[in-house]
Amino acid sequence: MKINRATPIASPCINWCEMNPANGFCRGCFRTLDEIAAWSSANETERQRICLSLPERKANDISS
Repeated sequence: MKINRATPIASPCINWCEMNPANGFCRGCFRTLDEIAAWSSANETERQRICLSLPERKANDISS
């Protein structure tokens, strides 16, 4: 995933907001509730850390 430093990292939300009780991730964006709640106040480093973890979470999700 390429991160463009010129603009803030946008939320990965795709408006499918449903938590998966099996793994604790949103079925749409694969973030945890804590990550979703903290997104608006997270700095770019934290946003990047979250975004970089999402592809692996999605690849490991067998329930979607």
